Amino acid sequence: MKTQKYAVNQYLIESVLSKVREGEIAIPEIQRPFVWDASQVRDLLDSLYQGFPVGYLIAWRNPDVKLKDGSTASGKMILIDGQQRITALTAAVLGQPVVNKEYRKVRVSIAFHPIEERFEVSNPAITKNAAWIPDIAPMVGGEIKLTKAIRQYLDANPEADEDKVEESLANLTDIAKKQIGLIELSHDLDIETVTEIFIRINSKGTVLSQADFVMSKIAADLRYGGQQLRKCIDYFCHLAVAPEFYGFIKDNDAEFAASPYFQKMAWLRNESDDLYDPSYNDLLRVAFTSEFGRGKLADLVSLLSGRNFETKNYEAAIAEASFARLNEGVLDFINESHFKRFVMIVKSAGFIITEMIRTQGALNFAYIVYLRLRAQGIHDGQIESYVRRWFVMSVLTGRYSGSAETQFDQDIRQIAAGDFDDILAKVEQAELSPAFWEVGLVQQLETSGTSSPYFWVFVAAQVRANDTGLLSKDITVRELVSHLGDIHHVFPRDLLKKAGLTRSQYNQIANYAYTQEEINIKIGNKPPRAYFADIQAQCSGGPMKYGAIADAQTLKANLAANCVPEAVMDMDVAQFDEFLKRRRELMAAKIRLYYQSL
Repeated sequence: MKTQKYAVNQYLIESVLSKVREGEIAIPEIQRPFVWDASQVRDLLDSLYQGFPVGYLIAWRNPDVKLKDGSTASGKMILIDGQQRITALTAAVLGQPVVNKEYRKVRVSIAFHPIEERFEVSNPAITKNAAWIPDIAPMVGGEIKLTKAIRQYLDANPEADEDKVEESLANLTDIAKKQIGLIELSHDLDIETVTEIFIRINSKGTVLSQADFVMSKIAADLRYGGQQLRKCIDYFCHLAVAPEFYGFIKDNDAEFAASPYFQKMAWLRNESDDLYDPSYNDLLRVAFTSEFGRGKLADLVSLLSGRNFETKNYEAAIAEASFARLNEGVLDFINESHFKRFVMIVKSAGFIITEMIRTQGALNFAYIVYLRLRAQGIHDGQIESYVRRWFVMSVLTGRYSGSAETQFDQDIRQIAAGDFDDILAKVEQAELSPAFWEVGLVQQLETSGTSSPYFWVFVAAQVRANDTGLLSKDITVRELVSHLGDIHHVFPRDLLKKAGLTRSQYNQIANYAYTQEEINIKIGNKPPRAYFADIQAQCSGGPMKYGAIADAQTLKANLAANCVPEAVMDMDVAQFDEFLKRRRELMAAKIRLYYQSL
């Protein structure tokens, strides 16, 4: 018979809030910050007033930890579901400010109309209206006695029904006495089991990532600087997207602004590059994997809890050391020199805008490779080549598109145990064999849509080679990509649609080429045979209709750079499939040469 791994208890709301105040229940800010609007707080209070259920809270109890002196510290509970409801109650019942979506501290005041038994978000009009109690917190929180509140209301509203007022206000103060269910999960459950329980209980089916659990552990820590570390992770990721947030932190979080963390991320205030805007999930994975040589975040949760993997016990010394190592990993991640050099390496591979990067896992692991090799003292030039090749190899093979965490774990363990050059060579031998380049990649290019990573690797190859756009003499693919130029259909889309071809056929990536907008517009829906006849004419002294190419040799070189077979100049719709087949082969060959140049 399996042991039950949880307990379900009913608590008074005031008891739960008391546990939060005293730190027995830690709110880890998994959904950082408070994302409810004031009307949702109002509706929660109304549901409690009416006696309606408001769902269960779910808490995961930390394990008991052995301290250095041999004593045992009892583990506190971490709230993993219900943060918004509890934060709403602390705002409305205790009158505490909350940090809103803009990271600003605000008061959420809920008003109550005793006669109509109606709640509303407080506003200036309500505050001036004696029929409303503009802020219920002093009453529900127990600062004002019920009898005094009744007397004050009746004095301000002498026409009001005394019995009705007494009944309504008594029910209002009873909100704190209402019960709420708390599911307490056992400390020895693993993350996968906790996640499964969460999904089954939570009617919204919200999926918590393992990074959420790590952030829970960090945010709930009071011994090893976890709360400041959590802010560092959060603030860095927010600043990477919104540099103007720097001023807000400086003005509104004096404690953090005075910390070394803030100084180490200050460079972001002038940073506008968005090629790599990491989420806290990305930052945690890179910091943990690069520093600990492990790829599974479940292990980090255990280590931050102090788990000794050999004895199965939990020890304060292990927790302390794990927080210290994670701190180092985070500082390495946010280091200006590391971050900018890594981004520069990715750009040197031809990936110059964020739209080109279709797999965040490949980008994250490439940064791990950079940090590990740098820590090993590998020469900068060699690091650049290794990182470029590993990144592009990962994109081409979809290495981190499936079970990314398992692959992370396997790869980092190999890298930690062996010579990187040897490891990369073996991976290339297995994944990028001649059969891959000559057959596999050609088949992978038989797909449609610009979401394909293979299309963007081809574009990266063009950027790195400094190729000009199709039919352009001087405008490069780099410039077209950077300024979001037109992606042209070599066989125009309208032409193929009228011929009865489907979207998946005319949007084949082998039919795409970066082209100047004005050239694309002038081509319209003409078949290649027609518009190339005009281009050949302009190369023989005729009027310039498409771009600035005015000689046959330049045209030939331009077609070769864009992997467009010269035979296209005589093609119509009937030869479309033949064109696609030949162009895929040329694109695959170009990508192969590009990879070998990295």
